[in-house]
Amino acid sequence: MHKDLNNITRRRFLAASAGAIAASHLLLRPAYPRQISDDEKAKVAAAIPEKSFATPQKKRRLLIFDLNVGYGGHASIPTANYAFKLMGEKTGAFDTVVSSDPNVFSPDPLKTFDAVFFNNNVGNLFTDPELRRSLVEFVYAGGGLMGVHGTTVAFTKWPGAIEDWPEFARIIGARGANHLDPDEHVFIKLDDPDSPVTRPLPSAGFEYRDEFFRYHEVYSRNKLRVLLSIDTEKTKTQGQPRGNVTRPDNDYALAWIRNYGRGRVFHSTIAHNPSVFYDPMMLKFYLAAVQFVLGDLPAPTIPSAKLTPAITARENLGWKLGIEAYTFHKYTFFEAIEKTAALSLPYMGGLSFQKVAADIPKNFEPGLTEDELRRIRFKLDDAGIRLLTYYYHQVPGDHEGCKRIFDFARKIGIETIMSEPLPRDLDTIEKFCDQYDINLAIHNHDQKASPIYWRPEGILEVCKGRSSRIGACADLGYWIRAGIDPIKAIKTLGKRLITIQMHDLSDRTPNAHDVPWGTGAAETEKVVTEIRRLGIAPTMFGLEYSYNWFDSVPDIKKCIDFFDRISIKLATRG
Repeated sequence: MHKDLNNITRRRFLAASAGAIAASHLLLRPAYPRQISDDEKAKVAAAIPEKSFATPQKKRRLLIFDLNVGYGGHASIPTANYAFKLMGEKTGAFDTVVSSDPNVFSPDPLKTFDAVFFNNNVGNLFTDPELRRSLVEFVYAGGGLMGVHGTTVAFTKWPGAIEDWPEFARIIGARGANHLDPDEHVFIKLDDPDSPVTRPLPSAGFEYRDEFFRYHEVYSRNKLRVLLSIDTEKTKTQGQPRGNVTRPDNDYALAWIRNYGRGRVFHSTIAHNPSVFYDPMMLKFYLAAVQFVLGDLPAPTIPSAKLTPAITARENLGWKLGIEAYTFHKYTFFEAIEKTAALSLPYMGGLSFQKVAADIPKNFEPGLTEDELRRIRFKLDDAGIRLLTYYYHQVPGDHEGCKRIFDFARKIGIETIMSEPLPRDLDTIEKFCDQYDINLAIHNHDQKASPIYWRPEGILEVCKGRSSRIGACADLGYWIRAGIDPIKAIKTLGKRLITIQMHDLSDRTPNAHDVPWGTGAAETEKVVTEIRRLGIAPTMFGLEYSYNWFDSVPDIKKCIDFFDRISIKLATRG
């Protein structure tokens, strides 16, 4: 499917955006200066990949947005539109809808898509705060976003690239359009040759000609998983500079991926010339990229600067280690983020009864304002941390109450809610799990606090016949104190183990306390090895250290070191 949505005229859009555009005395020009020729169509058709890299999990829809404001548009735009249309049709990987109407970003039409492709957009595309909020919530909840070349100056006032929406700059990962000649010759290296997105490219690197942007503002390897960059040792810089094309660190990234919340983001500057989109190699690269943002081609996204041998090992295992907020619940949520970042962990969990920050003295739960939610997104992004889980003690069973919790969970970008709901409420909760693509992991306390859920068999009983999105959040500490063998319990739960709160205890008694992993009575290495043997990839291995609250960091570091060693050991075994 390939059509314009509502196909509004440029004049109508100009009227709708008159406030922002008139202020800078800009004219809204055509989205691009020409149409693709029959000869180019033939070249594109001949270069389209034969098949997709991954089988779509469901029917996928890609929105291609090609509006330019205050700029004539790149000549490659119609070629890219046509190439993506044909790629989707030929491979069966996705349907395309092309639009230049900002109203497509309203919540109702936007939710019909799996990803948005911003095709070489320059200028302030729309200024309506509701449309911008809709786009952010779409991405943060798990939608895909793809940008190429000029998109690093989208949502700026053009000419001049004056920033107008800083959060979009965060999402896409860079700002600016500094470059040399439009046919510059460079050597490109693969920074991440093992990524599924770069596998279509020569692992040793390759030569290429195009207009390559050099980024300064916002760009950081602390936030982005860089895929391609200029090999400065092999490239001789030539041509006329347009803007500042020099970085002191010689780091000139050309393509990257990342997560923003649950959202999958891809950007590449290699898209200036139409010939890029009838190059068979580059079309394979872009097919892999679009399947990544659509959600069918998983790829690791931990930022390049944060990679260690242990984190790489966990990526290979499909595992994530993070801090449970209860570890630092004596502090604010913002302080817990800072402490997690200081421990060099890229993940953490949230806690409903924790205060957000000194100047946001509210619990981390529904009711936060849009500005407060934005500050939370920025705090996590600045720290390079993703929030994976969220504890809310009892998700309610009435429709409106349940929806309120799931709406909040979607806004904060989590994958799994940890809770102890009443069994009778699971029918309602299950519907929201499937509708919102969010798991419910049933947590266990002791027998008195959790009379049904304290035993794994109790959780299995209430999960019987239910969606695979409902399962267990295994708190090993409570199991061990109750005399439950964690290895046997994990075997009992099997695939119903959705996430896990890891503990090692001083002994196997009700009064035992946390000790560094591998030094206590939990047989932690055997537990982790059994999880690997069963092929389970929890949402998160949650490091919940519940002892010595204000001086726990040295012991937490020992837990991380232990898990690092086990991760490398298990990944090496294959």
